[in-house]
Amino acid sequence: MKRFSIGYRTVKTAIGTAIAIAIAQYFDLTYYVSAGILTILCVQPTKKKSVQAVYTRFVASLIGMIFAFVSFELFAYHPLVFAGMLLLFIPILVSLQVTDGFVSSAVIMMHIYVAGHFSWTLVGNELALMAVGYGVGLAVNMYMPDSQKELTYYTTRIEELYRTIFLKIASYLRDGDTSWGGQEIIEAFQLLDDAKSIAFKDVENHFTRRQNDYYRYFDMREQQLEIMDRMLPKITALPIIVQEAAIVADFLQDLGEHVHSGNTAHHYREKLTQVKEDFAQLPLPQNHEEFLAQAALYQFIEEMDRYLEIKQSFIGLKLAKKRPN
Repeated sequence: MKRFSIGYRTVKTAIGTAIAIAIAQYFDLTYYVSAGILTILCVQPTKKKSVQAVYTRFVASLIGMIFAFVSFELFAYHPLVFAGMLLLFIPILVSLQVTDGFVSSAVIMMHIYVAGHFSWTLVGNELALMAVGYGVGLAVNMYMPDSQKELTYYTTRIEELYRTIFLKIASYLRDGDTSWGGQEIIEAFQLLDDAKSIAFKDVENHFTRRQNDYYRYFDMREQQLEIMDRMLPKITALPIIVQEAAIVADFLQDLGEHVHSGNTAHHYREKLTQVKEDFAQLPLPQNHEEFLAQAALYQFIEEMDRYLEIKQSFIGLKLAKKRPN
């Protein structure tokens, strides 16, 4: 069974619903509990989605009031008329791209149906319910918890996993250690997926922000991880450990010990160039197995160059600019 918990969105929904009902009841609005329903519909995961929710529901509710007036007054306050009205009303909401507001608009139309007549007093009451319900929903959703701590945690944890991956590969190339199962790669993919989701929400909670440095950072790390996942079989399938393996191991050891959010990729690309030069000075393969091993390591360092190229295109996170590496 899933662990019981109460999130901040649940708390906001409960508080906002109570406030909306209390305000509507204080002003003696008919159907005052509906203000709470409208508030519930407007509490969304992010600020931008909440604003969009208020917009779609307000537009749909106004259109619904017009449809109710025309349909009920022109024909009759009858269930079949209501059904016929919905047959036309829903496609119009779809064409206007405000289908999310259908439920709230249906609440307004049902109020008119129950009233059995259309008057300016009823219109004023429904507009007041909309103002209270949507207004309170928007107000309580303006508070969003700061995601900086979570984003920092994910950044640190992902870098730890990358560090472990490089050191494990270096250990294999140097000592032939095959005990590592690659579980850090699986965990890193999952963490990156979660981290990008949080970073995207952070953008959605700022009206003037169109991008997030953390989102671009995690996206960059995801591209690197795909390269790491692709190149790992080239290493684990080495038929024999050749001299080049020790050179690559030293490079990965150095790289793994200096994984961080800053941008020192240019420095390590220069080191990778030196690795290639060291490769060129080594003797040619003496047999087929040595040839296959050397070819795999050459492919590996080309993939590592692509890995570093991706990092080099990223300016680095601000929190990392103070770090020495």
